[in-house]
Amino acid sequence: MLVWSRSGRFVIWVIFALIFGVLFLAPLAVILLSSLADQWNGVLPNGLTTEHYTDVARGAAWNAVKASLVTGFLASALALVSGTWAALALRIQGATLARALGLLFFIPSAVPSVSVGLGLLVAFSHPPLLLNGTIAVVMIAHFVLISAFTFGNVSAGLARLSPDFEQVASSLGARPAYRLRHVTLPLLAPYLVAAFGLSFALSMGELGATVMVYPPGWVTLPVSIFSLTDRGDIFAGAALTMILVAATLVLLLGLERITKRATGA
Repeated sequence: MLVWSRSGRFVIWVIFALIFGVLFLAPLAVILLSSLADQWNGVLPNGLTTEHYTDVARGAAWNAVKASLVTGFLASALALVSGTWAALALRIQGATLARALGLLFFIPSAVPSVSVGLGLLVAFSHPPLLLNGTIAVVMIAHFVLISAFTFGNVSAGLARLSPDFEQVASSLGARPAYRLRHVTLPLLAPYLVAAFGLSFALSMGELGATVMVYPPGWVTLPVSIFSLTDRGDIFAGAALTMILVAATLVLLLGLERITKRATGA
């Protein structure tokens, strides 16, 4: 819209295509070809095969998919509840206090995830909270890392929400709990779904903290991919990466459809 001439728009589209193709499509295309490559000795693979997907499926891949999905769902649901609760609670506070307390949610996002994992490893290594070697510490790590994004999305939705609807409901005698359930939360539904989707996507791709605290038998997809590539099994790692991408995209597309229905309603 800012470029009026046809030649200028053409140049902008060419630049966009180059940037998008080089930075986004090319790496994904290389990973896809690697997952299907029989051998790769030149510019392109020497042959294509689905053997890597078969080998991955025979191994612990499905356990890793299950671990990632369960961790993502539980951590994202907990982050959604706590982030929404905090955003609603801070909404009725003064601006200064709300800003100061809101910063607490963003502290973990300012710390490298591997440092968060190390902190949890040290904090939960002794009684009475001896959680190292359990699934719970993985859930906590993911919750700590994604809660800031959930809180931020819900807070942004509340900031755009007109108070007129709630005021009208109050004037008609609606109690706070009824107003929250039937007015505020339905209006926030698109932001809640978007917050859950973002949290889930971040959880599915989380590696730094997870690799520090994960117990045997609960290996997520990013940890499995890291282990395979670290051993030099690039093709199997690429196949597992495509499974991770597909699982995440399927859920995000489903959430997008739910958001459209909620917006239409």
